[in-house]
Amino acid sequence: MSKNAKIAAGGVAVGFILLIWLPWWVTFLIVVGVPVAAYLALDPSQRRRLRRASRREIGR
Repeated sequence: MSKNAKIAAGGVAVGFILLIWLPWWVTFLIVVGVPVAAYLALDPSQRRRLRRASRREIGR
């Protein structure tokens, strides 16, 4: 199993645990809010590089 697959599996497991303990809307806010906060924490040059890389992957 690759490193990214392990991270994804861990994220799914945490999501299921949060769904059991918290209301669904709180879980949704956490699942959406963490990546948004991480993106906003990047420098503008890092954001440009990330957008460029993701566009390149889409055009594959």
